[in-house]
Amino acid sequence: MTHEVFNQPPPLVDVDVAADAALLGALEREGAGWAVGDLHRLGKLAGTAEPQRWADEANRYEPRLLTHDRYGHRVDEVDFHPSWHRLLEVAVGEGLTGAPWAERRAGGHVARAAGLFVWSQVEAGHSCPVSMTYAVVPALRHAPELAALYEPLLASRSYDPGLRTPATKAGLLAGMGMTEKQGGSDVRANTTRATPAGDGTWRLRGHKWFTSAPMCDLFLVLAQAPQGLSCFLVPRVLPDGTRNTFRIQRLKDKLGNRSNASSEPEFDDTVAWLVGGEGRGVRTIIEMVAMTRLDCVTGSASGMRAALAQAIHHTRHRHAFGGPLADKPAMRAVLADLALESEAATLLAMRLAGAVDRGEQAFQRLAIAVGKFWVCKRQPAVVGEALECLGGNGYVEDSGMPRLYRDAPLNSIWEGSGTVQALDVLRTLRREPAAFEAFHAEVSAARGADPRLDAAIGALGAAADEDQARLVAERMALTLQASLLVRYAPPAVADAFCATRLGGEWGHTFGTLPRSAATAAIVERAAPA
Repeated sequence: MTHEVFNQPPPLVDVDVAADAALLGALEREGAGWAVGDLHRLGKLAGTAEPQRWADEANRYEPRLLTHDRYGHRVDEVDFHPSWHRLLEVAVGEGLTGAPWAERRAGGHVARAAGLFVWSQVEAGHSCPVSMTYAVVPALRHAPELAALYEPLLASRSYDPGLRTPATKAGLLAGMGMTEKQGGSDVRANTTRATPAGDGTWRLRGHKWFTSAPMCDLFLVLAQAPQGLSCFLVPRVLPDGTRNTFRIQRLKDKLGNRSNASSEPEFDDTVAWLVGGEGRGVRTIIEMVAMTRLDCVTGSASGMRAALAQAIHHTRHRHAFGGPLADKPAMRAVLADLALESEAATLLAMRLAGAVDRGEQAFQRLAIAVGKFWVCKRQPAVVGEALECLGGNGYVEDSGMPRLYRDAPLNSIWEGSGTVQALDVLRTLRREPAAFEAFHAEVSAARGADPRLDAAIGALGAAADEDQARLVAERMALTLQASLLVRYAPPAVADAFCATRLGGEWGHTFGTLPRSAATAAIVERAAPA
């Protein structure tokens, strides 16, 4: 009987991932209550064993670069495991790539963010092309003729993989090429050159250092034109059916995000179309970046929620020292602390999506950078602590926790690292008073409900030097999260968050909540249904 299995949790399957009180409350509040049925349908699919198998296979059997065909012709294709395609087929079919732009329904961006939050809990890597396709639309609209041609296909609910003439496909995916090896976030240091061809098109020559999802149909690319850094549309296949020059030098060997290919493409007389005015590349592509940054917040909130669900499930079924682990005060304090982070991140992500729906430009300008800085910074800490709740079992690939852990740091790096975000916050505070006024009005909606929050609101807006940028962004994020929780979460959640994140009643590790915290109620609210 040495191989009798007991005291091991059952698999976390056949659950509704969308049965999340914080998420559902935000969905209704932010104007997308009409989507609750579709969200539960997606959540039930996400909670079954088959998509979890797709996620595992897409990461175990990584993309392969095929530079040439059998005859020696250059093809520059990436071969993915079928499970990658299954994940994308669901995501595109659920409208996560572009449905809000085409369907223009009130609350559409909130519904889409909630769907991304739920489906990304299955697997995060494929959300990269999903996010970029969603985000490309507002930038592409700076070239109305190109937008008229491609936007309906970018917003399509049909997943149509393979490199073919874009206009002949049922649906398109889009990516971006900004980063170069000598510049990183300093895109004005880019050296890729653009030369007018005389027929309305341009020719690009240069090399990009990070271009993810190179199998996409279209890319927005930054290049130096005669009048300055400009934004260009680069299709993989030209309108006449020939392959555009897009030589993939190699795929990156990354820490995580292994299911998703990231590449170094070379442009050599590559055909491109100008998007936005010449010399206005950053102003044009920043509209795409703003939306992908929003998805970084949503994706990190999703990763936190997935890790928390696993931790609660495991500790409720694992017995030690005379009872379930989740009932032990020390473990329950850790779970409750993680639940506070998860709910605060969820509410913030959904509030930002609501701002997109309502066109709250001034609030978005500051709050997305604040959220991107803080929520993405918290994900690695939350996932690492949740993994520890599973003990040695959490360190084994079969649990799925190592993949969550490897993926956790990415959103803090992608689309501008933490310092870039914090400096963006500081610049906005200095240059755009309307953005701070909108932010201050939002957090002040909770004034009078908690003295610790009132004090935090009163401290906002003080001038700061560059070396204080991260501290400013952190305090703004915590104040915004606390304001949302005070207004919309149960008192047990809001009080514990304010006491620890604003009131100083917190140690330096998770699980150091004050004794007054209602840990049992907090964990019960966060438990997977």
